[in-house]
Amino acid sequence: MGVDADERSLVLLAQHGDAAAFSRLVERHWTWLVRFARSVVGEAEAEDCVQDGFVVAWTKLSGLRQPDAFRAWILRTVSRLAFRRARWSARHVPIDEAADAQDPASAIGPETVDVEAVLSVLAPRQRAVMHLTVIENMSDSDISAALGLAAASVRSHRRRAREMLLRALKPVSAPGVRR
Repeated sequence: MGVDADERSLVLLAQHGDAAAFSRLVERHWTWLVRFARSVVGEAEAEDCVQDGFVVAWTKLSGLRQPDAFRAWILRTVSRLAFRRARWSARHVPIDEAADAQDPASAIGPETVDVEAVLSVLAPRQRAVMHLTVIENMSDSDISAALGLAAASVRSHRRRAREMLLRALKPVSAPGVRR
């Protein structure tokens, strides 16, 4: 995750209170952070989560010691908020939504897969690791730095996520049907 000189100078300016520089950082990172947050908290919460992350970043940016680490730092900030929001949402599902909750296995048809429903079987950190691995093509060390996890933990989350996805995607035989 190399940092260009322009980004470094934007971070330095923003650390000294330059709102326009911070706004440019937001513009640069918004799309991929929303994509990341969507993989953890879903469509409805993603933008709010990233917005909250940038509010936190603005208030704490002066404490960032290494301007070159901004990308990992903002991702770590957003990921913590996303994990917290995902845990809260899992505990506070409205009763009418709980009754309508879709079984991830039923989202798998012969020709289509509801990716969001399938990924919902994963824990938030597992979804985050899979997103950063598959979508962002980040290395274990970059994911480790971004999520504040040990590299071995990143590999463990990825392994468990793949095992869970394999179980969720395994075709279900109809009762009484032989293969």
